[in-house]
Amino acid sequence: MEPDRIVPRMQLQAIDAKTQLDHLSSLDIDSNSSYVRLSGIICTIVKQMFIVSTFKSKQDVNFAYCEWCGSCDKLRVLPQWVVDILENMMETGMNVARLNFSHGSHEYHGNTIKNVREAAANYSKKLGMVHPLAIALDTKGPEIRTGLLEGGGSAEVELKKGDTIKLTTDKAYAEKGNAQTVYVDYDNITKVVKPGNRVYVDDGLISLVVTSIASNHLVCSVENGGSLGSRKGVNLPGVPVDLPAVSEKDKSDLLFGVEQGVDMIFASFIRNAAALEEIRGVLGEKGKNILIISKIENHQGMVNLDEIIAASDGIMVARGDLGIEIPPEKVFLAQKTMIARCNNFGKPVICATQMLESMVKKPRPTRAEGSDVANAILDGADCVMLSGETAKGDYPLECVRTMANICKEAEAAIWQRQIFTDLSSKAVPPVAADHTVAIAAVEASAKCLAAAIIVITTSGRSAHLISKYRPRCPIIAVTRYAQVARQCHLFRAILPLHYNANPLPDWLKDVDARVQFGLQFGKQRGFIKPGDPIIVVTGWKQGPGYTNTMRIVYVSPLC
Repeated sequence: MEPDRIVPRMQLQAIDAKTQLDHLSSLDIDSNSSYVRLSGIICTIVKQMFIVSTFKSKQDVNFAYCEWCGSCDKLRVLPQWVVDILENMMETGMNVARLNFSHGSHEYHGNTIKNVREAAANYSKKLGMVHPLAIALDTKGPEIRTGLLEGGGSAEVELKKGDTIKLTTDKAYAEKGNAQTVYVDYDNITKVVKPGNRVYVDDGLISLVVTSIASNHLVCSVENGGSLGSRKGVNLPGVPVDLPAVSEKDKSDLLFGVEQGVDMIFASFIRNAAALEEIRGVLGEKGKNILIISKIENHQGMVNLDEIIAASDGIMVARGDLGIEIPPEKVFLAQKTMIARCNNFGKPVICATQMLESMVKKPRPTRAEGSDVANAILDGADCVMLSGETAKGDYPLECVRTMANICKEAEAAIWQRQIFTDLSSKAVPPVAADHTVAIAAVEASAKCLAAAIIVITTSGRSAHLISKYRPRCPIIAVTRYAQVARQCHLFRAILPLHYNANPLPDWLKDVDARVQFGLQFGKQRGFIKPGDPIIVVTGWKQGPGYTNTMRIVYVSPLC
């Protein structure tokens, strides 16, 4: 078998280096990335999308697809074309669709979910198999935001250094803010801040200094100006904010998510494990299988990180607010320790915020952004996330494509020998059978340069355990449960398949049929070829918790 026929041989000299210096020295810029991406891509989705106008006037617009938006000289994509764009985003690499509940009504988000599911159904028909796209609900949480500006959601006002602006709690300004007065949705803001305090808006891009305080507004001086849009985040670093961990709005949104059948919750501003218990209580029995991903966005969350990880299904490194609540020069430390601790716990971790921010307006990323995405993968992140890049950006497809390409290059450059040694050494005997098989499967895949690991799973746990030990090849997780398949996108290297064929009377033959289904998928995607070694992980009987069998098979030319 020639080495170039096996996908996992990318950067082969570097992955097995004995020292970090040797590993880095052996990386080859001419080495091809693998055919398949192992990291998940999360995209923020809205009901209404905009694209850059290539038309000269309103008369040139094809009204079958879009309508002119005079306020921003772009094309507002109409619902059917939004579905087409979402379908293209899935084809390009989107694994999870994120809905930000800091904005929009339940009707608005319901329509967005309808669009996402219609696009997933269309893409599944094109593939000839179910495409398990996950949906995530991102809560507002105990955050503070500005209101709408006059002119609507796309309107902006320019704030200049030295200008005076009022931040008011008067709801009369909730939907008609301007350059002189902007609404904020925290009624007690006038009670907790003091003259001289700084107020940061829009992830710190705009900074204000409080000069005086009235009963229902703050008078501020603009310290650092910029363009202010609607419903931007407001941070009060060092100020004790008395907002509940789970607001009434959050409770309503969570129940809406249960009704809509979302797959995961991105819980904002989690400070301790108690908040997660409250969220679980709201989700109730009907939502017990929804995963909760805790967003770490402040210093208190960092202090309580271990208890939060233990109580969560995963963690998001939410660098936007975190970079205001802690010094910006320490954000990289927070990112690295969060990712490392999640790797130790075996919990998925997402890196988010401003990853390809310049692509909101430009078709190519900055060099620093490319390195940022790659370094998140090298740090050990399971997923990377796009926010405004896909929600309001001019180039959503280009963003997903760019991120996917960077991820593939970074995945090939990971020092697998060291990460596997570090993680497997923490599995202190006696180790459960399924855990032992997971370690053995990853080690075997590295030794024989397997093209893939195929795992037959009921609950997803076996696939999650294999993912923990970071194989270089994809894990094809075949399951009969749709939500299990969708949720597997959170875990590094898992390519989930929803197998919905009728069960065969003979369980062993049914298992073999599912293995063949996984093999055919890999062959169609181009990363499994005749003669390639494959690791197959199964159980000895039907149901969850019985995984104890690993075997190495070679792909038949007739398969």
